[in-house]
Amino acid sequence: MNYNFSQDLVSIREISGLTQTELAKAIGVEQVTISRNELGDTYPSAKLLEQVYSYAFHKNIQLNRLKEMLWTDDLEEGHKLLFHGAKSLIEGTLDVHKSRRNNDFGQGFYCGETYDQAISFVSGFKGSCVYLLDFEEQNLKCNRYSVNQEWMMTIAYYRGTLREYEEHPLIKELVTRSRDCDYIIAPIADNRMYQIINSFIEGEITDEQCRHCLAATNLGFQYVFISELAASKLKMVERCYISENEKEYYKKRRSSDAKLGSDKVRLARIQYRGKGRYIDEILK
Repeated sequence: MNYNFSQDLVSIREISGLTQTELAKAIGVEQVTISRNELGDTYPSAKLLEQVYSYAFHKNIQLNRLKEMLWTDDLEEGHKLLFHGAKSLIEGTLDVHKSRRNNDFGQGFYCGETYDQAISFVSGFKGSCVYLLDFEEQNLKCNRYSVNQEWMMTIAYYRGTLREYEEHPLIKELVTRSRDCDYIIAPIADNRMYQIINSFIEGEITDEQCRHCLAATNLGFQYVFISELAASKLKMVERCYISENEKEYYKKRRSSDAKLGSDKVRLARIQYRGKGRYIDEILK
């Protein structure tokens, strides 16, 4: 799927209140370049893509956020708009078997609930983009997780830190449940959250401390598509370009959020010290 550049170009120019000549001058190209691209007579170069989208973000035209709002407004009943941050172009049909096995819930196709979530995970990669997807939720089996012991231990298993307990009946039950569905809705666990989970697995903190530390980070929910049937209910509706200045904005914002989250984690460790059970007590 290509970027919807011709329509985006018109939108950016009209929101800015500029003529083709004025926009061309603002970004340093010829007027004919703007004209041809608005008509779709030519495909934009990588340089032109960056010039246009960087200009828009610099002028505080958050086009991708606007798209999120408009697509959400147009959803049919029983449909949900989801977001996938991709490090490169997705070619062909969506494949639930291509991702790494040591993701939060193993192999699957992962999406977030908001544009902000999706871009925050790929803002550090060159050539990354965000896909908007229309998901039809009906007639599928869904497993829902919250920030609790089951969620923590399931993620620890797939991330490879529960190998010594993998034959334990409780772990086997957790793994079976995690695959007995078409898709999963669960809190997102980034690397920072995983470090907290690992502290629990290593016996440094209790399950109660871990749960409150993780709740403090509050990254939102992810959708994990396990079955091919679930993936077939996903339709890519738009591919969003991310300019370098937009990436930099989200990297800084995530860094700021991480500092606040880290302080909350420290407070939760102190406040819930000694409460709950350690991993060897749960899996004895």
